[in-house]
Amino acid sequence: MNNISDSGHTLAAIDLGSNSFHMIVARVAHGEMRPIERFGERVQLAAGMKSNRLAEDAIERGLNCLARFRQVIEKLQPSAVRIVGTNALRAAKNAKAFIKPAEALIGFPVEVISGREEARLVYLGVAHTLADDDNSRLVVDIGGGSTEFVIGQRFESKLRESLHMGCVTYRDRFFPGGKISEKRFAKAYQAAYQEVLLIRKAYKQHGWDNAVGSSGTMRSVEAILMQQGWSAEGFDASCLTGLRKFLLSHNHIDELTDLPGLSERRRGVIVPGVAIICGVFDALGVAHMNTSPGALREGVIYEMMGREVHEDVRERTVSSLMRRAEVDQQNADQVESMAMLLFEKAAQEWHLTETDRDLLRWASRLHEVGLSVAHTQFHKHGQYLIEHSDLPGFSKQMQWILALLVRSHRQKFPTENLVGLDKAQVLYLKKLCAIMRLAAVFKYVTAVEGEPLFSTTVQGSEIVLGFDEGWLERHPLTSDALSAERQVLKKIGFQLRFNGI
Repeated sequence: MNNISDSGHTLAAIDLGSNSFHMIVARVAHGEMRPIERFGERVQLAAGMKSNRLAEDAIERGLNCLARFRQVIEKLQPSAVRIVGTNALRAAKNAKAFIKPAEALIGFPVEVISGREEARLVYLGVAHTLADDDNSRLVVDIGGGSTEFVIGQRFESKLRESLHMGCVTYRDRFFPGGKISEKRFAKAYQAAYQEVLLIRKAYKQHGWDNAVGSSGTMRSVEAILMQQGWSAEGFDASCLTGLRKFLLSHNHIDELTDLPGLSERRRGVIVPGVAIICGVFDALGVAHMNTSPGALREGVIYEMMGREVHEDVRERTVSSLMRRAEVDQQNADQVESMAMLLFEKAAQEWHLTETDRDLLRWASRLHEVGLSVAHTQFHKHGQYLIEHSDLPGFSKQMQWILALLVRSHRQKFPTENLVGLDKAQVLYLKKLCAIMRLAAVFKYVTAVEGEPLFSTTVQGSEIVLGFDEGWLERHPLTSDALSAERQVLKKIGFQLRFNGI
């Protein structure tokens, strides 16, 4: 592999799937994405999972793959690379056993995304490969550990769902040892059918004009059917029936070497994959399905492109949550303004990034979202709402940090939320929380008199606020709040001084 230069606007996305790891490196010019490198390896991260714990050999395979991927992207800027983890990392209780060494190895953060966020990004990747018309589309993406279902129009997804069925987990569950039988296939089909019933009503009521399958399993099925002469494009139920009969004429996956169109990499998961597709077709009444080369990794690239031109779905997500919770816009604006002022003064000394600026902006806007539940302990309600809501555009980790900032902006600092984190991460989060807490102190000041006149100096763990003479005396509420805040910050390692005190 050759190193990719950062010149000429290059972006890279890595999809840490439950079956395969994929990487795409693309050159962006004139608003268009042109892939220049694609890599994929069958890692099977979900293989051998017991009690929702990743197997040691699966972790090792994943890290070895990332070591090879690293050579391609190591010279790219942090903002040009995004790595997302899917179902295996969502489900694994020991996900950190992979994520921490992976981040240290590859030099970029690993984001674990929710199932519905994965569905949204899959749709984005697929939509850019299809005609830009008004047709409503059903997109189905079968992964190693989950299957995503999306109904959307043009580039906007309307319904998004992720179901717990995938070709690797179904292989381990229904076809252990690679054995194939009519009975095993029937059990896998029935399990998939029952799973899809959970979403059938909503999806059938919405409806769609055409169905599209994405990712390796769908495209492998299409390739097999075309090689056999059973289909010219895409596939329907009758094609699947013929393929099912052919697969069940074998007793073991190792016997499938005589199937044109089936790669060695897909041989082990094609039978459970077909069982899932059959369950989807029958449960939703799909008549015909075409396939798309677009998938999660392409969707991640297009998402990154959108953020660069300020079409950030996260902004829409935050605004939507504010509207639903009827957040006081004036209070939100005030806290955001103060948080940005403090951020500018602390960023260089505390090595904060543009991502940290965004987190503080969004947390400021959402700091009162918990009032939609109750005034008492509203910061705790806000934390719960943010952490457990579907927030398109946000990774699970970013959502957790956003919830922590809202939780910690008032009253006692939630040190219990930081248990188990390493020292560097704890210090980083405390810095963001300190800015958020101080910004909230001034929430009711400028609404009356304009911006408070104070200077800010940050050096190490010391924060110094300098006010005009007499300002604190004229604002006793703020003065008392700063005195109380000084004690809270002292407990978490910061020294707050104001006007020499």
